[in-house]
Amino acid sequence: MSQHESKDRPLWQRIPLYLQIAIALVIAVVVGVLLGAGNPNPNNVDTIKNLAIPCNLILKALKALATPLILLAVLHSFMTATIPGRSGRRLAILLLTNTLVAILIGLLVANVLQPGKWGSFGDAALSTGEVKKTLDPWGLLQDAVPASILQPLVDNNVIQLIVVALSFGIVLRALKSEQTAEGKTDYLPIQQLITILFEAVIRILHWVIALVPLAVFGIVASTVALKGFAPFKSLGAFIIAVLVALLLQSCYYLTRVYFGSWVKPKNFLIGGSDALFTAFSSASSTATMPITFEALIQKIGLRESSASLGALVGSNFNNDGTALYEAMSALFVAQVLNLNLSLPQQLIVILTSIVASVGAAGIPEAGLVTMTLVFTSVGLPTQYIALLVTVDWFLDRCRTAINVMGDMTVSALIDGKQRQSQAEELAIESIIEE
Repeated sequence: MSQHESKDRPLWQRIPLYLQIAIALVIAVVVGVLLGAGNPNPNNVDTIKNLAIPCNLILKALKALATPLILLAVLHSFMTATIPGRSGRRLAILLLTNTLVAILIGLLVANVLQPGKWGSFGDAALSTGEVKKTLDPWGLLQDAVPASILQPLVDNNVIQLIVVALSFGIVLRALKSEQTAEGKTDYLPIQQLITILFEAVIRILHWVIALVPLAVFGIVASTVALKGFAPFKSLGAFIIAVLVALLLQSCYYLTRVYFGSWVKPKNFLIGGSDALFTAFSSASSTATMPITFEALIQKIGLRESSASLGALVGSNFNNDGTALYEAMSALFVAQVLNLNLSLPQQLIVILTSIVASVGAAGIPEAGLVTMTLVFTSVGLPTQYIALLVTVDWFLDRCRTAINVMGDMTVSALIDGKQRQSQAEELAIESIIEE
């Protein structure tokens, strides 16, 4: 966007989203205090509860957009990403392993520190002591195949959605490869249709995200007015817990780099510092992608093929920090509502977080969007996601840095334990081809 176009926009739209949320948060606190701060006038209770209506509508819209977004994002990634056949399987294993470890670390920290116990929202209507949905392995397997192609979009069933998305994505990718080899271009209309639909839904998502400050205002003002500031004590503990989990995930990455690559962890951090700081400041792994790619080649010294697999291809599917955050958020909200997520239910969170993270790349505020699917999978109320938005602007930057660090780790591991020059790599490939 040009500087002239930026000046033509209304003042409110020129303010960064995180500042809009901060402003809405301050106003909400003031309004909540004026309305009683935990001791509201009984005559105003219904009016105060109505403040949360915009929040419910906005989260409803996010939930409605989540499934088509993930479907189109997965199809778009398969159609546009360059995936070498020989390295694709190893890349998939590395991405899946890193994401699984991230979710396990998140759930471990959330179970040990229990940040939600620092302050309960105490909603009698929701605090039933347990969540109804549980893990049924055979039922889950039978439910993985939908009765119709459109059913996952209607039911917000993320497992069925990913099954459909991966099935069509793999087939469309294979057809594209076959037609490209034969010099045909019949696949282009489908690819262009997926791209334009993806961009259209993203544009609608931007409209909804622009209203997020209104959702924050409504839910915070309502909560402060009805229950005071006690419920927000747990948010401070949640921030600490997420930071601890992200730190442990970064230690896991460095350990993998130390044992699985020729790159020294110290050089890995120093060489990739520009990419990590850019990811933190921009909160966008997509915007950081070219800087990550350049740092891997020029400052760390990886081969171009390895750097491209991790930073360019892997980034389309790798969202370890986001998956970790979603899993911790689900457990945190269950704790503040005095609900009990059993081990089988936490396994559902793990499975849903993994499959939801597959389609999260390239989606603005991906954690906020896909979190609605994770919450729905175990029956948690989605309206409390808006309370997490009050601290999400900071945690989003932290987990984006972890996402980028995961991309860098994958590139280093693919490069191997012995350093090879680009010329040596080409020589080996020519021998293999002969």
